[in-house]
Amino acid sequence: MDMSTLNIWAVLVAAIAGHLIGAVWYSPMLFSNAWMDSLGKREDDFKKVNMGVLLSTTFVFMLIMAFCLAMFLNSPEIGMTEGAFYGFLTGFGWIFFVIATNSMFEQRPFKYTLISGAHWTVVFTVMGLILGYWK
Repeated sequence: MDMSTLNIWAVLVAAIAGHLIGAVWYSPMLFSNAWMDSLGKREDDFKKVNMGVLLSTTFVFMLIMAFCLAMFLNSPEIGMTEGAFYGFLTGFGWIFFVIATNSMFEQRPFKYTLISGAHWTVVFTVMGLILGYWK
């Protein structure tokens, strides 16, 4: 695969979009409380976390994920619709069920699986849409 045809700006924007989706998804206006409840955690349990390190590290992870998805979608035949579809298949077909499998072995509640799996399905769908659209 020829990496010279990748749009690095699209990869960056896809990673930023994925990170922003996570910020909203796990905020109090959406699933923060339900997610913490599913883990048996409270807000106080996260006060010791170094948010600068956490956010910068997870952004690097998001860049890597966006880059890998861009490699899969790096074809002139793939546009916005196909990118979103393949992103959805990646998020739901792979990521969601990896989380579901791990959650079963870790004995986590199904609510945790739904919240986390749906998050990654949305993230990969949006990243695929961006990467398919912006060649």
